Amino acid sequence: MSPAQALPAVLDKIDAELDHSLERLFEFLRIQSISTDPAYKDQCRSAAEYVAKDLSGIGFETSVRPTGGHPIVVGKGGPDGSAPRVLFYGHYDVQPVDPVDLWEAPPFAPRIAALPDGRKIIVARGACDDKGQVMTFVEACRAFAAVTGQLPLPITMMIEGEEECGSKHLFGFVEDNAAEFKLDLALVCDTSMWDPATPMVTTSLRGLVYEEVRLTCADRDLHSGLFGGAAQNPLRVLARILADMHDENGRVTIPGFYHGVSELPPDIRADLKRLDLTPENFLAQVGLAVPAGESDRTLIEQIATRPTAEINGVVGGYTGEGAKTVIPAQATAKVSFRLVGAQNPEKIRTAFHAFVRARLPADAKVEFKSFASAPATEVPFDSPALAKTRAALAAEWGKKALAIGEGGSIPIVGDFKRILGMDTIMVGFALDDDRVHAPNEKFDLTSFHKGTRSWARILAALAS
Repeated sequence: MSPAQALPAVLDKIDAELDHSLERLFEFLRIQSISTDPAYKDQCRSAAEYVAKDLSGIGFETSVRPTGGHPIVVGKGGPDGSAPRVLFYGHYDVQPVDPVDLWEAPPFAPRIAALPDGRKIIVARGACDDKGQVMTFVEACRAFAAVTGQLPLPITMMIEGEEECGSKHLFGFVEDNAAEFKLDLALVCDTSMWDPATPMVTTSLRGLVYEEVRLTCADRDLHSGLFGGAAQNPLRVLARILADMHDENGRVTIPGFYHGVSELPPDIRADLKRLDLTPENFLAQVGLAVPAGESDRTLIEQIATRPTAEINGVVGGYTGEGAKTVIPAQATAKVSFRLVGAQNPEKIRTAFHAFVRARLPADAKVEFKSFASAPATEVPFDSPALAKTRAALAAEWGKKALAIGEGGSIPIVGDFKRILGMDTIMVGFALDDDRVHAPNEKFDLTSFHKGTRSWARILAALAS
């Protein structure tokens, strides 16, 4: 029986086993796998061992691989054949629970609760990020194994324990074991839905360049009454340079900045326009009213699919209480660039340095400090895997699955492409009100249940 033929029975199995699936998830959620705090090292190890044991029970050959930090769980299973070989990535670690007094119940005592609108929710640290999401995939695999005796296609699991503290050992692990993990396609379940009824595939993640620029003029802070009007002021110079980075239409003016930025296909842009994301339903929640990005772009393009240049901080001169009349010797700014498409991080960095230097007056010197650098990642809109995934999601949710870029960055997805040569399909079932990283984190019961059914449909579609 093919996975497609078995799918109706698999979906029935998922429905019948929902209570048992929740029991397994709750057991996982009780493990206090806080990766950022050394006091929870043993709990992180316990979480890794729980995942390995659970996967073994489905038919995966599992191992708990040591790293310089928390271990990585690797599981391998599935039939030989012509179906694509997929790598599923997730994480078993969770964020700290502070402030614990804001939790309505102990954070590692999972429970089912109800919201005022009647929705049933799973409440616990990690319920959404990422234990609940990981288990949607695991439970789909379990249902296939129960119904057909095997997984629907060759699957390798990579479940790490340091995502919440930067995945600092994962990148080397992937590079050192590239031959083992160079498969056909990566899958990630750590993203979101558009709304509670509308599924979404995250088709791109913006890259990042983060820079610090420090201007120095005089060799010390100066009395503004003695030197004002004659001495160069680095704050004034820096302010002018930073202001020059955008024109009156919100477009970034750094030469070459938009090289590698492609236009969205007309059908995708039409889908996004129909979502009607407005200042009233997006910016108003943070006390704003007018979009400040490129004026010829829709609001959703500004936050998800277009590159940005943002000033994250400016420091210089006297900032204490009261007055102190000085012309500072130095001024510093932190600037970040979110990248899309084929924008090259090193070229963006070089162009920014040249942009600053070209605007330096006499008596001003500049130093740069470079921090993060990662390219954008994107799935081609004509990818067969993307088309199959969207169709599978639409079949489960009864609505067209959106294909949308997200404004944030998941650096390991870039490494899957750069090191392993694989595209990544990112499907998630989180909602905006899931309180991820906050007290009373939750995951809708519908997201967990229909998320599991969604993965069963996706795996069957990919296996065809």
